[in-house]
Amino acid sequence: MKVERIRQIAQLKQVMRRWRALSLRRRLVEDPPPGFLAVYVGDDRRRFVIPARFLNLPVFAALLQRAEEEYGFPGSAAGGLALPCDPAFFGCVLDALHLDEARFRNLPLDAFLALFADRGRAASSSPCRDSSSYNSFSPLLPKAKAR
Repeated sequence: MKVERIRQIAQLKQVMRRWRALSLRRRLVEDPPPGFLAVYVGDDRRRFVIPARFLNLPVFAALLQRAEEEYGFPGSAAGGLALPCDPAFFGCVLDALHLDEARFRNLPLDAFLALFADRGRAASSSPCRDSSSYNSFSPLLPKAKAR
């Protein structure tokens, strides 16, 4: 009986060591690589990792201005940068920039809104990850209290 108890304690210690090692490894994976940063988009704070150079683009300047108006700075309560827009729309912006940054880099927010509103009507040609959500298109979230 006593031997079995010791064996259980030893197994529990092994499980705790593995869990600790995995949680430390998971934290390291969650950190964005150098030159990138994590932003949190939408009400559910969906996480995107973007190149830091994107922050200089007009579309991100407009989104950051809206974030400042809505949330104030610094970003979300979790310490990340929160952007008040639809995650599907944000994914479309990132897809466009990744596909052809030279072409889309100077577009302001309004141009992206118009571009993806039109593409939402022709879903088959849309590079958006979730084009079905654009039938009732509202890419920017209404003002809400910050969490």
